[in-house]
Amino acid sequence: MTVARDLAAGGPMIAEIDPQVAAAVKVVSLDVDGVMTDGTFWAPPDSAAQANWRSDGSRFHARDGLGIKLMQRAGLKVVLVSGRRSGSARQRAKQLGIDAVSLGDERGKAVALAEILRNWELDFGDAAHLGDDLIDMPLLGRVGLPAAVADSAPRVLEMAAWVSASPGGRGAVREFAEALLSARGELDQIVEEYRG
Repeated sequence: MTVARDLAAGGPMIAEIDPQVAAAVKVVSLDVDGVMTDGTFWAPPDSAAQANWRSDGSRFHARDGLGIKLMQRAGLKVVLVSGRRSGSARQRAKQLGIDAVSLGDERGKAVALAEILRNWELDFGDAAHLGDDLIDMPLLGRVGLPAAVADSAPRVLEMAAWVSASPGGRGAVREFAEALLSARGELDQIVEEYRG
């Protein structure tokens, strides 16, 4: 049975990440719509209103934000790579101190992430990507750790080496962060630091 069919049948998620794969990750790339958000957003009614539109009204989950901070605390770079320009995503990235942001790059997500990685003298093998839809497939096919949220498109689920139990925008990023850091043997120490 494929991952997509397992999920549709209420089967188990892929909850563990191979420690060797996790150890190679230096950069975590996150999609925005459908991963950091539930995939819904408010849009202005026409292009005239869009010119003055400062936010698309996307909602972000607080636990996902802390998941990003956990990964950063472990020394991982975190980037947002979205096919859509989004004022709220840019603002959220600024709040979280995201290392690099690519929103709406017409060349595609794979080209955008390749450029970011090249600037850091890294390549796709050094990266993980958490995605949810067909637009993520070029990245998922190249990165060292392809991952998906539970409510991803079936073809995306089939490409994923790890799948969350939570849907996008509902703690899936946090879940991924904890799974990745656990596989790297770093989660317990970072959690202890929060205890003070």
